[in-house]
Amino acid sequence: MKVRVDAEKCQGHNRCVTVAGELFDVDELGYAHEKNDGVVPPELEEKARRAVDNCPEVAITIED
Repeated sequence: MKVRVDAEKCQGHNRCVTVAGELFDVDELGYAHEKNDGVVPPELEEKARRAVDNCPEVAITIED
């Protein structure tokens, strides 16, 4: 599983970082991006789904 942040949709709410800081980080302008090339370890899959559900801009997607 991988997560992707669409940089054009991200508005910097950073809910993904709050929910799954192991998977996401923010740049110097406060916009989110995925860590580790978006690879989600099996033990963090539920957090990845929560991050998708909590993104108000629908900027995060999951690839299986």
